[in-house]
Amino acid sequence: MKKDLVRDRQRLLGRNLSVAYEKPLNIVRGSMQYLFDDEGRQYLDAYNNVAHVGHCHPKVVAAGQRQMELLNTNTRYLSELILDYGDKLTATLPESLGVCYFVNSGSEANELAVRLARAHTKAREMIVLDHAYHGNTTTLIDLSPYKHNGPGGEGAPSWVHTVPLPASGLDATEVVARIGPNLCGFIAESLPSVAGQIVLPQGYLGRVYEAVRSAGGVCIADEVQTGYGRIGTHFYGFEMYDVVPDIVVLGKPIGNGHPIGAVITTRAIADSFDNGMEFFSTFGGNNVSCAIGLAVLEVVQEENLQQHALSIGERLLEGLRTLQRRHALMGDVRGSGLFLGVELVRDGEPATLDAAQIVNRMREHGVLIGTDGPHHNVLKIRPPMPFSASNADELLSTLGNVL
Repeated sequence: MKKDLVRDRQRLLGRNLSVAYEKPLNIVRGSMQYLFDDEGRQYLDAYNNVAHVGHCHPKVVAAGQRQMELLNTNTRYLSELILDYGDKLTATLPESLGVCYFVNSGSEANELAVRLARAHTKAREMIVLDHAYHGNTTTLIDLSPYKHNGPGGEGAPSWVHTVPLPASGLDATEVVARIGPNLCGFIAESLPSVAGQIVLPQGYLGRVYEAVRSAGGVCIADEVQTGYGRIGTHFYGFEMYDVVPDIVVLGKPIGNGHPIGAVITTRAIADSFDNGMEFFSTFGGNNVSCAIGLAVLEVVQEENLQQHALSIGERLLEGLRTLQRRHALMGDVRGSGLFLGVELVRDGEPATLDAAQIVNRMREHGVLIGTDGPHHNVLKIRPPMPFSASNADELLSTLGNVL
């Protein structure tokens, strides 16, 4: 059966659409922090952060079902639902960020954020962090060193300026000075994910934001991976560094698997974007998406998932650091809340093959994790937020046995 699925996938789908694990899984059902394959085997999901409040959370499913039975249409009609969602969403953000645009993915949201920045600054030059990934559109591939410097990439275009990661901020401020008045903005994941689950140095974003704004640019926080309480200490990643962006981008978890993205910005930037050209997305902000998005936000708040992420994350970090003392393969252990990375190193070099073997062995033992980082040697742990203390203990025990 699986061989047939793999064969048909290769025949019908683009072959650069990758499959996880050496022995691919045929997942047929999900429930909160668990996935089930076609043979009925249960897997502990410590990988899929898209299902933020849990696979098939009953409240989210019910909200979508109710709205589908009633109406689903575009934003050219008045709707209380989109306004209620926008009001509750902006209430989670700093007061200056009060204007919403709804789209269908994090990629669309980042693409729109760049359009907003260009409309406001009348400039084009952008600064990005090395190894960053911001989405799959043509513009965002240009803005994503992880893609344009990787296999099949053609390098950065002239308007994209890459600064090292991690860094003190001096590199970025030097680039700002070199670009001068042609600077459009700076975009960064608040905790770079594809780069290897990185926590930026304290003071870094503050210094860069100050320099960018002094040059007339805007600051974009990509919260697609880290928003909605995942890091535990704060609702959004940028809050960890005591900064306020000019534009915030949301995706993945805000729909719990339903395709939805959002851009929230200031009134001044929104007014600059209102230049006579209509902004419209056929499906962005539709009634069903707003009902689901509102339900997800309510679940995060009602179930106190941010505090839960902090508690379980501390348990995981303590356990991972205990394993680190026993296993020389484990280098840096880092992250916050349920956004964690374990860097594997052998003889001072990235242990890429070891990481792949560990991930596949964990899958054989019923625990799903993945890898990230420029060398794919960082074990990434980003489970659905209901991940429990007993789940954390199971992950740690399984990882210890595999190591």
